[in-house]
Amino acid sequence: MAGEIPPAQPPDPPRDRAPRRRNPLRRRTDTLRTWFGLGVLLTVLVLAPVAAVVAADLAHRHYDGVARHQERTRYETTATVLHDVPRHPEPGSDEEKETRYPAEVSVVTREGRTRTTTADVPPGMPADSPLRIWVTTDGEATQAPLTDKDVHSRSMGWALLAALGVVLTGAATHAAARYALRRRDLAAWDAAWARTAPGWTTPT
Repeated sequence: MAGEIPPAQPPDPPRDRAPRRRNPLRRRTDTLRTWFGLGVLLTVLVLAPVAAVVAADLAHRHYDGVARHQERTRYETTATVLHDVPRHPEPGSDEEKETRYPAEVSVVTREGRTRTTTADVPPGMPADSPLRIWVTTDGEATQAPLTDKDVHSRSMGWALLAALGVVLTGAATHAAARYALRRRDLAAWDAAWARTAPGWTTPT
């Protein structure tokens, strides 16, 4: 009937504030899987920054030494283009500004010897045009020495690779452990079923 007061209900059982740690359905491998995953996570969180710092320091020392060596063994000079350089198919485009063609140029070394080498030349340069290039001490065309920005950029790249390597190693280790525990669970299931199956099977 409408407006009728429902009978009193028993109070809800008190809830445990902390979840129960014991679970009859939880296997030992489940606990191992949980703790191993937590251990891998903590290990990765600790080792990844350490690996990044160490890799960055080693890379910075290496490339800083390379830069100093290049500064001692390379210098900028004026070369002469020996032949007409082909024109770019899209004159005036942004692509033309970034394009370089290999061409023979003539340089005079610090010892006064004239040498022919191959350098990257902008498109459309006529023969006998002057061109500023970097050369080694023996007059061979090369790239400019590494700058501080180049050294820093490459060091950060190696730091990122080192941290990523730690993360991937941790992920692979965790996946391998999960796979091994999964196989163990399946083997235990098969063994338990082999013991239980005869009781469920109707003899013929």
